[in-house]
Amino acid sequence: MSNQTIESKTSIKGRDFLTLLDYTPEEVNQLLETAMQLKARAKEKSIQPLLSGKSLGMIFENSSTRTRVSFEVGMTQLGGHALFLSPKDLQIGRGEPIMDTAKVLSRYVDAIMIRTNSHEMVEELAAHADVPVINALTDAFHPCQALADLLTIKEHKPNQGKIKMAYVGDGNNVAHSLLAAGAKAGMDVAIATPEGYEVNQDIFNQAVEAAKETGAILSQTNDPAYAVNDADVIYTDVWASMGYEAEQAARMEVFTPFQVNEALAAYAKPDYLFLHCLPAHRGEEVTSEVIDGGNSVIYDQAENRLHAQKAILASLLS
Repeated sequence: MSNQTIESKTSIKGRDFLTLLDYTPEEVNQLLETAMQLKARAKEKSIQPLLSGKSLGMIFENSSTRTRVSFEVGMTQLGGHALFLSPKDLQIGRGEPIMDTAKVLSRYVDAIMIRTNSHEMVEELAAHADVPVINALTDAFHPCQALADLLTIKEHKPNQGKIKMAYVGDGNNVAHSLLAAGAKAGMDVAIATPEGYEVNQDIFNQAVEAAKETGAILSQTNDPAYAVNDADVIYTDVWASMGYEAEQAARMEVFTPFQVNEALAAYAKPDYLFLHCLPAHRGEEVTSEVIDGGNSVIYDQAENRLHAQKAILASLLS
């Protein structure tokens, strides 16, 4: 394996990365294989110049720890360069049309990564950009996180057959992307949310349709114990995602029965994995006993954001 090549059976060069629903099961698996190759190389502590001379424009409308650091370090490790761009740095923050921003940035950089609230904005950016656009988080999807989640499961349960994941909490962008990931990877996903906080029905239907190709079983329930029963993976997220902080107090009461604690985890398999996309609110959506316990792999999961993102960048640009 050359230092400047990656083994690949399929090519997604030049594509946008907005949601895993846009990719075939084979393409998703290829991204995971690429991530594993790049992670193995990372142990050598040397730059892999796959993206030498390439630049990534990173638009952040929201604050970030894992997304910013993993993309920026990832570009460095691949020999490229990343530019952090906040709304204050761009005319988009002063009302410049998305189309103009997309066209101009396409003349400067080789790809655009964006973290924003509106998924429609990202779709518009991708429609007008002449370079790949990567969705680093919107109100609808978080595909980079879901790819890292699949990588983590693949590492910790490499020889297991079909996996069952139980997601407990808010039917948000993370839940949507886990449904897409399950559909493409052939992983059963059971979503448990309070009544009125279910996932978007159109996205659920799209994922169910996609799951027909892999045989994944996707389901929704308002009973967390039912979802967690016999699960290989338990996943949760904060109860009030970015943009919903004003609902925090009201959600605390509604979501309390959906806390991931030792009593709920007892319904899962003894060797279950606990995942959380972070940041976490210990004592709210998950207890310290679970998130800091022996089944938790949250830091491996967080590290894998770096390797999953490198796989996306290398595949789209090299």
